[in-house]
Amino acid sequence: MLIRADTQIPFPRSLVYATYRDKLVELVPYMPNVRQITLLSRSEAGSNVSSVNEWHGGSEIPAAARVLLSEDMLSWTEYNIWNQTDFTLEWRIETHAFTEAVKCYGKNRFLEDGNNTVIESRGELVIDPKKIKGVPFFLTSTIAHVVEDFLGKSIQPNLVAMSAGVRQYLEQNPLD
Repeated sequence: MLIRADTQIPFPRSLVYATYRDKLVELVPYMPNVRQITLLSRSEAGSNVSSVNEWHGGSEIPAAARVLLSEDMLSWTEYNIWNQTDFTLEWRIETHAFTEAVKCYGKNRFLEDGNNTVIESRGELVIDPKKIKGVPFFLTSTIAHVVEDFLGKSIQPNLVAMSAGVRQYLEQNPLD
């Protein structure tokens, strides 16, 4: 499943990029589907910043999916490489449930558009039913479909909501 979201924020690219990269934990109150973000590690090398964050979502698991999914589906670890030279972010998400079966990765580009910033988010979500452990084989494709549907319907709106949260944060904290 391809992931695609384009958003626009009415602030300069360098400020938007730095806010996404450096203020993530402070953005939680502006993101309705996120309960908590914990910075696990951060390192800098030249123009690159690498970070690892643990996310805890706050959305509800649909009733039909609760039989197959747990609260672990609402938590994930995100691995980021921020490249200041070309204003990009390469990311990879590792789910806390069905970790071996779910692959999710992508790249965000932060582009100038006058005094605005356009964020192009592109990624891919792949679920391999053969790697779903602890479930009878005949259920794996059903579970893969439910997980992909749940994650697919969550990721793109969350990318858009995060941009809205960054915009709100910058409007309320103009000197950051």
